[in-house]
Amino acid sequence: MTDATTAPDRTAELEQYRAELVGYAYRMLASPFEAEDAVQETMLRAWRGLDHFEGRSQLRSWLYRITTNVCLDMLSSRQRRARPMDLQGPGTADIPLPAPLGEATWIEPIPSDRVTPAGGDPADLSVARESVRLAFMAALQHLPPKQRAVLILREVLHWHAAEVAELLETSVASVNSALQRARATLANVDLSADAPAPVLDDGLQRLLARYVDAFERYDMDALTALLHEDATWNMPPYDLWLQTHRDIVDWCLGTGIGCKDSRLIPVSANGSPAFAQYKPGPDGSLGPWSLQVLEVRDGKISGITFFLDTARWFPLFGVPASLPADGPR
Repeated sequence: MTDATTAPDRTAELEQYRAELVGYAYRMLASPFEAEDAVQETMLRAWRGLDHFEGRSQLRSWLYRITTNVCLDMLSSRQRRARPMDLQGPGTADIPLPAPLGEATWIEPIPSDRVTPAGGDPADLSVARESVRLAFMAALQHLPPKQRAVLILREVLHWHAAEVAELLETSVASVNSALQRARATLANVDLSADAPAPVLDDGLQRLLARYVDAFERYDMDALTALLHEDATWNMPPYDLWLQTHRDIVDWCLGTGIGCKDSRLIPVSANGSPAFAQYKPGPDGSLGPWSLQVLEVRDGKISGITFFLDTARWFPLFGVPASLPADGPR
């Protein structure tokens, strides 16, 4: 295996697992950029150690072990990531925007196709979508890193307890105990009423079409008609968030009035519908403003997160840096 001519084959052998490892690392770290870094470090360690890999465990399991160790190292000295709703109670529209908090504070979005399998069993796809919803990612942050790894491996990736025990170099009893503690913790965390991740059926498509129409026309009555009464409206990197229809409307017509005449381009983030938002600039062109991620429950919108750091998000989601003012709607 040390012959240089085998290098491309060895690289391809490792690379076939990169996508699923990124999905695993994202669930552990709640940042797509940190997940990519963790998997890159995994590949480097695996490449260096491949000559000594004896095949006693499958290559895939070995790579997951390395990724787990890298993630645990990265998490050892870091505070948990959060959403604005995890940091304080709701604000009101008349509160000035506070100072932005650092990027390491926030649960970050990721394109759905990076963390959910293409095709395959519908049940597996449903679990994959559920396990990257922003609310679920926030809940995972309440778990100690090793419990987080156990829960993801056992309940998202469907590993057997014995496989997880071997990966973590512990006993099956310890794995089962960690899983029970993780489940108990999550049972006490608000998961948006345990609403399932939305399926893109005709009903959801109609809801999204109405949302785009209302937002682009800046019709507040039409917009709030699509929101649950307790819908959340939040804007990382600011910890201010809103909840009542009145505050949302007052914000949109006050501090947020610059969003009037915005245009939305559909994307998908964290297994949820999402939009790249462009708002008018002084010269009439449409510049990047936010990545909107919608949470849907019972046929209405239960939350909208506006991720404002578009210099990071728009390249990740592959959307244009700007739109022409006269472009088609």
